[in-house]
Amino acid sequence: MIELVNISYEIDNKKILDNINIKFDSNFTVITGPNGSGKSTLAKIIMGIVKPTSGKILYNGEDITNWSIDKRAKEGISFSFQQPVKFKGLTVHDLINLSSGEEMSVHDACEVLSQVGLCAKEYINREIDNSLSGGEIKRIEIATVSVRNSNVTIFDEPEAGIDLWSFKSLINIFKKLREKNNGKTIIISHQERIINIADKLVLLEGGKVKEIDSDNYISGIAPNAVCCKVGGESNE
Repeated sequence: MIELVNISYEIDNKKILDNINIKFDSNFTVITGPNGSGKSTLAKIIMGIVKPTSGKILYNGEDITNWSIDKRAKEGISFSFQQPVKFKGLTVHDLINLSSGEEMSVHDACEVLSQVGLCAKEYINREIDNSLSGGEIKRIEIATVSVRNSNVTIFDEPEAGIDLWSFKSLINIFKKLREKNNGKTIIISHQERIINIADKLVLLEGGKVKEIDSDNYISGIAPNAVCCKVGGESNE
């Protein structure tokens, strides 16, 4: 389990996150909020891409605040970027094998690609380079993250660059991750259909936790999640 304790982050004397305290003890947590609320910065702090100005990060009770990105990855923390990187010279099949930690058959790798709405026959042997669009790269990255046996998986706005047809496949992947009992999923998103399948919903506003596990349910927004009110009014 990941726990953030009094996490703050400043840059150029501007406070981006202010005394954040969150326990990620649910299978499927969605962090939402307006643009500029600090959502992506929070995700990067959990992964170690950004170091907090103050506070600490606990992983199964151990302080990992100063752990490197590599060490966090080796210990089972995965991250899916809002804008995925490209790997010239590496094929899609190669990347899926690396992510899964084993040699996956072409059939199994193709099944993974199909789950994110890609025609496996067309993509399995393609290089991950500039010939792929941003949306294609995004779906391939989500496919690779889904095959990892991670303890904690973090997605930063996974809907970015995903067309409406593929979005349904994306939701199905998240539903499967939600049903797993051996890992926690943390998603940064403001998409209603992603919020709807959350076990826990965290609202950030102005770099602070505005609501978490509130008893105030917002009708039609997140029937499966514990939801919140924004400024005392429902966000319908």
